Amino acid sequence: MKRKENIKQISNQEKVWDVAVIGGGSSGLGVALDALSRGLSVALFEKADFAKGTSSRSTKLVHGGVRYLAQGDVFLVLEALKERGRLLKNAPHLAHNQAFVIPIYSFFDRMKYTIGLKMYDWMAGKLSLGKSTFISKSKTIEKLPTIKQEGLIGGVVYHDGQFDDARLALNVAQTCDQKGGAVLNYFKVDALHKNSEGKITGLSVCDRLSKKNYDIQAKMVVNATGVFADKILQLDNPEAKKMIRPSQGIHLVLDRSFLSGNDALMIPETSDGRVLFAVPWHDKIVVGTTDTMRKKPKLEPAALEKEIDFVLKTAQEYLTKKPERKDVQSVYAGLRPLAAPSDDSEKTKEISRSHKVILSDSNLVTLTGGKWTTFRKMGEDTVEYFTKITGEKLQKSTSSDLKIHGFTNDKPIDYLGVYGSDRVDIKSLQDSDSKMNERLHPNYHYTAAEVVWACRNEMAMKVEDVLARRIRILFLDAQSSIEMAPKVAEIMAAELGKDQEWVDKQLKDFNKLAKRYLIEP
Repeated sequence: MKRKENIKQISNQEKVWDVAVIGGGSSGLGVALDALSRGLSVALFEKADFAKGTSSRSTKLVHGGVRYLAQGDVFLVLEALKERGRLLKNAPHLAHNQAFVIPIYSFFDRMKYTIGLKMYDWMAGKLSLGKSTFISKSKTIEKLPTIKQEGLIGGVVYHDGQFDDARLALNVAQTCDQKGGAVLNYFKVDALHKNSEGKITGLSVCDRLSKKNYDIQAKMVVNATGVFADKILQLDNPEAKKMIRPSQGIHLVLDRSFLSGNDALMIPETSDGRVLFAVPWHDKIVVGTTDTMRKKPKLEPAALEKEIDFVLKTAQEYLTKKPERKDVQSVYAGLRPLAAPSDDSEKTKEISRSHKVILSDSNLVTLTGGKWTTFRKMGEDTVEYFTKITGEKLQKSTSSDLKIHGFTNDKPIDYLGVYGSDRVDIKSLQDSDSKMNERLHPNYHYTAAEVVWACRNEMAMKVEDVLARRIRILFLDAQSSIEMAPKVAEIMAAELGKDQEWVDKQLKDFNKLAKRYLIEP
């Protein structure tokens, strides 16, 4: 995936693209993937890095949504369970089966969750990842050695999917690239072009790195910018009513010892009626999440003190090894793009997570809502609007069977397993030169080879791109990411042909950012 080559593709001012996508998170990439699977030409523009926003800040679950089942949103759960099965089949190097345990402290809960999860299994049908079952108190303790034992009756085990969100976004971008799409990060959309009838015919974009401007002609333009959808809607029509109400969710990352074992913990009802997960991820534990209404969308939202306290307090209630502020290795926040409620309700957990596709008078197509698990279906539903806009016949979607870049049936044997089929080439890079095999940090496996690989093949343009979304260390251990940054900047400067001034600015920017992922003890 070479940025220069993709810029060359969009430099042809005469070319009329079938679809131009604004947004390089899960929604935009899902649209691009589906359009390309139907033989359409696609250009995609992301103003920051792929998955810089919400799409790299999830709970790392590919799930049907047990909570949505409890709320009676059966259609959403059915759709998500089907997509969960497809994702695990098409990207097994990134998404896998994860067992969850719900600790049971009352006989009523035993009945409720045993029956509810049997229904969840049944809805998954042949795409089920395993049967849910009630287990004894001793078996629950065996699976969750640090669980609170007082009053414990047993547990209900069920299965869902677990994945690396930012790496999936990258691999989907690479898949689009291989299918002929021009996918570009650090490209901002400045204006929408319209004909005399007020219908959109293309857009103006600016390369934020070179400051060069380009005009793009397109038959269909898709606004897939998540929590920033209103900005593009207002670019189209300054009078457009706000549609998005951002809801913030935060996650704390802890050492694996807080939940030893391979099973994830699910607390189905916290003190305020939410769900809390503690999920093993890259040899850490991700604990979350919250649901807090925010007024304005931000690219780097910050966790509120009350959210940090809530997650810690809830985890302390259920774990014998009680996490404290000093134990948090990283804290990250993400914003869900929820449809604005008609009243002034603060109850974001009651707003449906289903996606919506909206067609404006100008023919701008806006995709809002949804979640990572259903990203492909969201894309399929959006591309269906191509015929309405152009009158052209659309080929059948084949994205449901499309193998994602990196696909391999080999089981991961080390930390490079998330690269899937690319692992072999990264190993060769490590073996080619002792410098390539040098560790970036004494406490972690990551080597110089992964930084070089990210620059050459994954369109990493900034130190943050590597440390946040290529090797994920900012999300796993923010302090260690700060310690790694000088070495990463040096390697990147050599690869990208940058000078010392670039290195200094990158380190200043990254350190400022990384401090937001640390919390004061």
